[in-house]
Amino acid sequence: MKRTTLSLFAVTASLAVVTGVAALNPPSHSGGTGPKTAARLPVQRTTLLCPAPTSSDVGETTYTAFTPQGKGGGSGSSADLLAAAGAAVKTDPKGDPKTDAKKDKKKEDKGQPQETGKPVLSLKEPGKPVTVTTDRSDAPALFGTADGPLAPGWTAQQTTTISAGSGRGLHGLACGAPDTSFWFPGASTAKSRQDYVHLTNPDNTAAVVDLELYGKDGRIKAPTGEGVNVPPHSTVPVLLSTLTDAPTESLTLHVAARSGRVGAAVQASDEKAGGDWLAPSADASTDVVLPGIPADATSVRLVAFAPGSADADLKLRLAGPSGSISPAGHESLHVKSGMTADVDLGDVTKGEAGSLLLTADRGSGAVVAALRVTRGKDDKQETAFIPATPAIEGRGTVADNRAKASTLALAAPGKEAQVKVTSSAGSEGGTPVSKTYTVKAGTTLSVEPPQPDGAKGGYAVTVEKVSGGPVHVSRMLALPKDGVPMFTVQPVPDDRSAVAVPEAGQDLSLLTGDGKR
Repeated sequence: MKRTTLSLFAVTASLAVVTGVAALNPPSHSGGTGPKTAARLPVQRTTLLCPAPTSSDVGETTYTAFTPQGKGGGSGSSADLLAAAGAAVKTDPKGDPKTDAKKDKKKEDKGQPQETGKPVLSLKEPGKPVTVTTDRSDAPALFGTADGPLAPGWTAQQTTTISAGSGRGLHGLACGAPDTSFWFPGASTAKSRQDYVHLTNPDNTAAVVDLELYGKDGRIKAPTGEGVNVPPHSTVPVLLSTLTDAPTESLTLHVAARSGRVGAAVQASDEKAGGDWLAPSADASTDVVLPGIPADATSVRLVAFAPGSADADLKLRLAGPSGSISPAGHESLHVKSGMTADVDLGDVTKGEAGSLLLTADRGSGAVVAALRVTRGKDDKQETAFIPATPAIEGRGTVADNRAKASTLALAAPGKEAQVKVTSSAGSEGGTPVSKTYTVKAGTTLSVEPPQPDGAKGGYAVTVEKVSGGPVHVSRMLALPKDGVPMFTVQPVPDDRSAVAVPEAGQDLSLLTGDGKR
């Protein structure tokens, strides 16, 4: 695949998405006095921030941007990813910033200008992805905004291959929204792990964040994780093992913003078992779906946390290609309130790809959860994470798919469902192609996305719900190298391409939450 190469400044950042608000409908003259139905309109603006991918000298990162075909909002149209500012922010866990303003002396090595404000990856039209690569160990964040027809569903993916050393493997991360709270079950401070949480502030004012760690006995004392300062338009990477003196194999990290908002993601590296990005879990729920355990998984570890005041008694089911079963010896799991529980499920899939379904008993508390999945054995192991993933409401999008390397997992935990899968044109040509799949109730359908006709380069995939019950989706990208089954798994939630807006005259206090009329 032909790729454009760029030279980038040294800086670290995390990934965030901000969706804009569509215009209001005209006033209704129907004469009705009751509440009016909110319309769903395309977003007009979407902002992405991609994290610094690696500090490895033997890593290569591909960035991919894509917007699905559809009706956009507004008349303007642009979608650019820019190199971050040329000064890296360095900080201790308490956040005293010091800037390193040294210039990137190698910026001309590969012919790419690096001044802030100059696009390094520009999307010109919906329906066709664009890509760019770098092998720089100091590759920075890419900041970007899409508006008009390119905003709804604009998606960015970074995929990094690290060929040797700690974290060796495939590290993939898709876009996430800035917020005030994130849960990361599956993080670790074990001696064999190096887990960094990347905190990104996309706004013009500083954010203050608490990093809370929870183990099997509850909250772990981590005073240096309190009051972490994240300066405007910058990232603070924090090594979790520096927050506590007690190494813990499986824990839950809570990122809570006292002021402002941040984007957050955890990059986990293991001395022997590779590594990947850990995306945040879906919101706490009594019905949790973790889609896309590969058929050849040699080890699967479930980590769950109950953030509420009630314990959670969970029933475990594995939804495979032909139905759901309770894993022998692991039919249930008790999770105490405020505590992390984990269980080693072994090679639970037994050669058939599937999804793990967690259902809490009536009256039980809700949980957040994630899976740590290992493929391969001995010194040829590779690890990825599958967080709890919400159902697709309308459409989900995932970028950077490659021929014979991508697998979609479509899980229907309740009723049978139909979905339409569309593979875009390739980044260097080709014709989109679509196919409709039926996912039977209580099963997981694993499929290779249809190959675009005459595709050249990477392509994007959209999954649209057609009918039936909820569908939860993940994508596995597998790029084996030197006998190591390198892979990464990305959850595919709804791409938030549309927002609900009220008709003029509707009580806007329902949207602002300020109680004013």
